[in-house]
Amino acid sequence: MTDEAVFDPKGLIHESFAIEGIGAPECRSIFLDWALGLPAGYDVRVEASKLITHYRDHAPQTHPMLETLRAALQEPPTPKRKGGRRGRV
Repeated sequence: MTDEAVFDPKGLIHESFAIEGIGAPECRSIFLDWALGLPAGYDVRVEASKLITHYRDHAPQTHPMLETLRAALQEPPTPKRKGGRRGRV
């Protein structure tokens, strides 16, 4: 098994780099499918970082999948309260 197969077992990310004209929405969808397919206990950020390291020299830096993977490394925004009784009084 190659190193790539360890962090991209279905080859979803690999295939995204082969699709000509792929856009950010398609990359986000592929990324979500990949992330949901990770085995329990795997950290998405750690695995995304491995993918960036693997593909950064083989794809243009502006490729939408690299941008999607970089976005996955960011901290999620702090959730804000939305509505409900406490929000109205």
